[in-house]
Amino acid sequence: MKTILFIAANPKDSVRLRLDEEIREIEDGLNRSIHREEFRLHQKWAVRLKDVRRAMFEVNPHVVHFSGHGEAEGLLLEDDSGNAVIANADALTALFRIEEGQIECVVLNACHSIHLAKAINAHVKYVIAMPNAIPDQAAREFAVGFYDAFGAGKGVK
Repeated sequence: MKTILFIAANPKDSVRLRLDEEIREIEDGLNRSIHREEFRLHQKWAVRLKDVRRAMFEVNPHVVHFSGHGEAEGLLLEDDSGNAVIANADALTALFRIEEGQIECVVLNACHSIHLAKAINAHVKYVIAMPNAIPDQAAREFAVGFYDAFGAGKGVK
């Protein structure tokens, strides 16, 4: 059984993304998969850094998928008021260091996340990230295609 943790943040002071559409399509694809019994999908929304940490400890995922906004400095998560706060590479890498060996793949479906991916890759075998800005629709299509292939038994590689 592969456990996927889908974490999403779309702070209220950032451009609206269709993250609900992304997870709906991912979930539909996994549910249609011939290997659907091999996956468990958990969702966490409007995440703050402490929510990411708690979810990782609670769920013990094999795959962590972040959807939202990214900047060169890190991922945009939410503060207690729902406004954007940057979770930098040091803070996020520390989480993946703690879970080293458990998490097989991290998907950073966020703009400018390549710098973060390089840092996380020291602790996780596969990290998928976006090197530049990516339109919301393209990010959704990538995610849906990735999980369609994953659900068909193609694996991360």
